[in-house]
Amino acid sequence: MNNKKSPAELLQEREKRVMDAVALRVPDRVPIIPAFAFFPAKYTGVTCEDAFFNPLKWKEACKKVLIDFEPDLWQFASVLPGPVMQILGCKQVLLPGHGTSPYHTHQFVEGEYMTAGEWEAFKRDPGDLAIRTYIPRVFEKLKILQELPPLDDLVTGGGVVGVLDYFTRPEFIEAFDLIVQAGEAMTKWRVEMGTFGKDFAELGYAAYSGAATQAPFDLITDFMRGMRGSMLDLYRHPDELLEACEIFTPLLIERTIAMAKASGNPRVFIPLHRGAEGFMSLKQFEKFYWPTLKKVLLALIDAGLTPAPFFEGGYTTRLEYLLELPKGKIIGHFDTTDIFKAKQIIGNHICIRGDMPPSLLQTGTPEQIKEYTKKLIDIVGKDGGYIMSTRGSLDEAEPELVRIWVDFTKEYGVYR
Repeated sequence: MNNKKSPAELLQEREKRVMDAVALRVPDRVPIIPAFAFFPAKYTGVTCEDAFFNPLKWKEACKKVLIDFEPDLWQFASVLPGPVMQILGCKQVLLPGHGTSPYHTHQFVEGEYMTAGEWEAFKRDPGDLAIRTYIPRVFEKLKILQELPPLDDLVTGGGVVGVLDYFTRPEFIEAFDLIVQAGEAMTKWRVEMGTFGKDFAELGYAAYSGAATQAPFDLITDFMRGMRGSMLDLYRHPDELLEACEIFTPLLIERTIAMAKASGNPRVFIPLHRGAEGFMSLKQFEKFYWPTLKKVLLALIDAGLTPAPFFEGGYTTRLEYLLELPKGKIIGHFDTTDIFKAKQIIGNHICIRGDMPPSLLQTGTPEQIKEYTKKLIDIVGKDGGYIMSTRGSLDEAEPELVRIWVDFTKEYGVYR
């Protein structure tokens, strides 16, 4: 008699194990969700460039990682449609093989794509600023959009007819041709990428998340003002910064809920950047970062979703704020936060994920890896509510050390 479980049964078992931990129940064993990111490239011999320009090849590399390591959920690199970025001349990111080495991850190019002098224009009409100012600065091939008249001319200047002459200019025709090409490339990309979830589910593995979003403050500082600009805004334009956070909050909530519901996956990945220690003081965190982030988290929970914020950097001095959230409703993935202190403060309130150092999986010994894994399970994993993972991504980890870590977690992490 064959007692081997089917992929569907394994998927259900893995999902239950993770969601039991989220709800602060004690699962059968400690779940393990490595942040594999670009690890499949090193493991299988493909390049990071393939992740952005060859989805089918990248999928096969990720598939091999799943089969060989058997995580409870999968979390690979969040990649952009490389051909689309190239066609439009995106200046905000350097892609592997197209600005950075094909063997290493992409590089985000931060900048002040909205200047401090444009806060008033943003408040007056965010959409107009996005189309006529922000997009032309981010996408080299769409620079011509900065010559469009204000969008309210569509109402006060004769409607669509009043601006048609702009679209007969050769530069606009060229830009619109590129937009069509980019749209066609995006359609092809979505078709190829759209098979990931389905194919991996058929193997018995669900994705860590079905949608992603940001803290409102991070949206502004990452993509619009840059770190330098937003840090100056804390002192020079605090009211404008707060107002922008409030403007973006309902937009982020609505878009994220729709995306998550459409995916059928309740978990929402939220990488957090500028709220960490070292970027802003605790007083600034209380004023500029936490209020709108909390609104996003509560709205997602109210919608029946599971926020999964990744607290990049250190949040040890900010842990108490998480007690303001409903119990057993989120996954807190921690980076350099003192995870043992986190267990003391929030261990009975939210599920903790982390914090095996990727450096240990790159340069450590098997004994060191087992020793730290055991410590995490014994202390942070005690009484459930814990997911084994890494602090950051596993891009450069040694495969054999990763295998030792995963296997030992499954062996030692059984709840008896």
